[in-house]
Amino acid sequence: MNIPGNVKKILSELNARGFEAYAVGGCVRDTLLGREPEDWDITTNALPKEIKSIFRRTVDTGIEHGTVTVMEGKTGYEITTYRLDGNYTDGRHPDHVAFTPSLREDLKRRDFTINAMACSGQEDLVDLFGGQKDLSEKIVRAVGNPDERFTEDALRILRAVRFSAQLGFTLEPKTKNALKDHAPNLVHVSKERIFTELNKILLSDHPEEGMQILESGMGGYIAEHFSEIVLSRKIAELPKEKYFRWAAAFPDSSPEDLKSVLKTLKSDNETAEISVLLLKEMKKDLPENKTSVRFFLSKIGPDRLDDLLVLAKAGFGKTTALAEISETERMKEEVMKAGDCYELKTLALTGTDLAEAGIEPGPEIGKTLRKLLKEVCEHPEFNTKQKLLSML
Repeated sequence: MNIPGNVKKILSELNARGFEAYAVGGCVRDTLLGREPEDWDITTNALPKEIKSIFRRTVDTGIEHGTVTVMEGKTGYEITTYRLDGNYTDGRHPDHVAFTPSLREDLKRRDFTINAMACSGQEDLVDLFGGQKDLSEKIVRAVGNPDERFTEDALRILRAVRFSAQLGFTLEPKTKNALKDHAPNLVHVSKERIFTELNKILLSDHPEEGMQILESGMGGYIAEHFSEIVLSRKIAELPKEKYFRWAAAFPDSSPEDLKSVLKTLKSDNETAEISVLLLKEMKKDLPENKTSVRFFLSKIGPDRLDDLLVLAKAGFGKTTALAEISETERMKEEVMKAGDCYELKTLALTGTDLAEAGIEPGPEIGKTLRKLLKEVCEHPEFNTKQKLLSML
């Protein structure tokens, strides 16, 4: 299992005080798959107050649910007491939790078999529900009755799809059928959490497979216009940036439709703005000469033009000819290397210069600067103070 030293130290401390303790969940799954876990969670039969008495530096991150974070250096490790969940009246959170001395009862409440394994400090694996077999067979299977698991917490519906997309696993048939049956429960999940899960699906190695599952029965519960998404294996070839993949997933939609989807999902502003901009611009022809390259740079900046070229190379956008893409790339590099002016901050005249030349301060100065910038984009050699003053 190759458990990190800090985790072994925590497990050992708990064992030395007479308590059971195991690494549990995603960290066990990822380690068995040869992946680097993002974090290590620990489960124990020690109560929160007992955990706090054993370790010097702790944070009450979820004390009402039995979770205490133990700090080792600058890294925090969540330790949660074995627990039983009460009823899920709101379809998302248990009404109450109760502590249990049984590891089996704790693992039984978890979502999928591949997430319901535990490992001791001696690296003994506890697998009570066939998680290791499902890992080897690349299957996502609910623990116990999938109808119960998805009724308890509707977010598990999206988590199942996400694990399938991230790991390249298939959904066990009963689990897959239950996803569709319980799709209406997604109304209990906040748009922010839906957006987070959709991002993880889109940024996975198999986004088209995840989106295929969503489109086949759950789209209407996630966002308006979601049926307009276009599934393509090429999406996986793009860099793992949200704005690339959102733009590429809606190539046949209008920028306004994508904006509406992201607004409904309460996207962060940066992702929404860049995604919509890229979708808008990739529907246009790439610049065909250095003048149009400078205008493109003036309008969207060098980073976004680079993004459009990445999308074009992957087959997204109006241009598909590699020679044309390469020519635009070459012209852009030459414009940048030459130091041609394409933005106001490198224009040889400033607003102060215009005021001193007798132009009334106010909107007229901005309007004049933009006119001069247009001239300079067409004729980069005009970008001298003397020449621009003469043009006034």
